[in-house]
Amino acid sequence: MSQIWASVAVFCYGIDGVEMYSGGTEATAFNPRAVAAMDRAGFRIQNPGGENPHYLVVYSDQSAALECFSKTYDDPFNPKQHFAAVMTCSEADKNCPLVAGASDRISIPYEDPKEADGTPEETARYDERCAQIAAEMFYVFSQVNTGK
Repeated sequence: MSQIWASVAVFCYGIDGVEMYSGGTEATAFNPRAVAAMDRAGFRIQNPGGENPHYLVVYSDQSAALECFSKTYDDPFNPKQHFAAVMTCSEADKNCPLVAGASDRISIPYEDPKEADGTPEETARYDERCAQIAAEMFYVFSQVNTGK
């Protein structure tokens, strides 16, 4: 969710030269509950199916779709150097004190909404986290001075 919302914020603020990637400590699959929350937030999402689907997420007709899938942070899809590692998962933050190739490491841990999986609060918790991440990513990128 952070990759997607940060990409939207960069696009909306017209910030050039910033690209978003995601990766964790293990590759599983983009949580379908998180995908559903992003869908409810208004994104157009194509699910090609499979064990670890490579979702195509569209947020604007003026921007290319994002390819979102679960992968480790050192996956060949991700950059190898000159990037900032933003740790949004408290587990990853704790288990990855060093991210090889990162110029900077920033911790912004979010409470994982999957704590509510299978409960009556599930949908509300995912939507709440989605909105929180959106607000924070927009705030962060509103502070970038583009010199325009």
